[in-house]
Amino acid sequence: MRSVVGGFGGHGPAAGRTASRSQRGRGVPRWIGVLHPGEMGSFVAWAARKGEGDAEVLWASAGRSEATRQRAEADGLGDAGSVAALAARSGIILSVCPPHAATEIARTVAGLGFGGVFVDANAIAPATARAIGAIVEAGGARFVDGGLIGNPARGDGDQPPRLYLSGPQDEVAQVAALFAGSPLEALPVAGDAGAASALKMSYAAWTKGSAALLMAIRATAAAEGVDEALLAEWAYGQPDAPSRSDRALRGTPRKAWRWVAEMEEIAATLQAAGLPAGFHQAAAEVYRRLERHKDATSPPAPEAVIADLLQAGSGSSAGGEPAPAGRRAPGSGSG
Repeated sequence: MRSVVGGFGGHGPAAGRTASRSQRGRGVPRWIGVLHPGEMGSFVAWAARKGEGDAEVLWASAGRSEATRQRAEADGLGDAGSVAALAARSGIILSVCPPHAATEIARTVAGLGFGGVFVDANAIAPATARAIGAIVEAGGARFVDGGLIGNPARGDGDQPPRLYLSGPQDEVAQVAALFAGSPLEALPVAGDAGAASALKMSYAAWTKGSAALLMAIRATAAAEGVDEALLAEWAYGQPDAPSRSDRALRGTPRKAWRWVAEMEEIAATLQAAGLPAGFHQAAAEVYRRLERHKDATSPPAPEAVIADLLQAGSGSSAGGEPAPAGRRAPGSGSG
């Protein structure tokens, strides 16, 4: 059985015409809200505005950073001011934030009595997604589980991310229709709420987990004085490993602060399936040691990254009891 049962996005003319008719039939709301327009959230909001439904997208500026404001203004988002005002005007709310903040956002929206469709599109464990669904449904909303896979690339020739959706069929179709004809392809996944998050966790367990492993290996080799020898042997026997490790060392440190909780969510996902959680608890600790690069304007030198990784760890969760899923990483926050 194929897990992905169809798509509502796509870029061809026929797909756009079909999606346009489908949107009218599904009653896609004119106004949607995005909490919050960080790097990925702003891409999602931008894509919704480019969809066949010509959605008006709101954000809430209260308590957000200047960088977030600049992204929202650049993408033409309407400022509702507060989350309460955004919830009052929106038919669909998409939560796109670092995973440590996902439950808090859901509780806030539920406390406002939001009665539309709430989409959690965060990197969280299936169990966390189902718990968030229960929170927002108790507040009167309908819940759709989402999983974003890929990078928020907008350039010509770039491969955009994809949004996987699971949950009640009508609501999944309504959310997917919002992005019809847009750069963001929305794909329903067979299964109830939690299925889209399970796919996201399984995918990121490899992509981000392996990046952490490669950085840890490079740091170990450097500590033992065999880094150059390792790179030479990799070039001989694993030709893609040197470049992959270099990309990890250069490309991940500025994102590491928000991947700590994601690794903990993956660890919880594996543990719930009866598998060892230690792989991704250790990956969480690798990323935790790089949190200071959050606001860097340029990638740090690989030597600086290796030095950070080799510093004496304190408060590591790796190797002990699994860290609670969704635990807020020290010193982290959303954009």
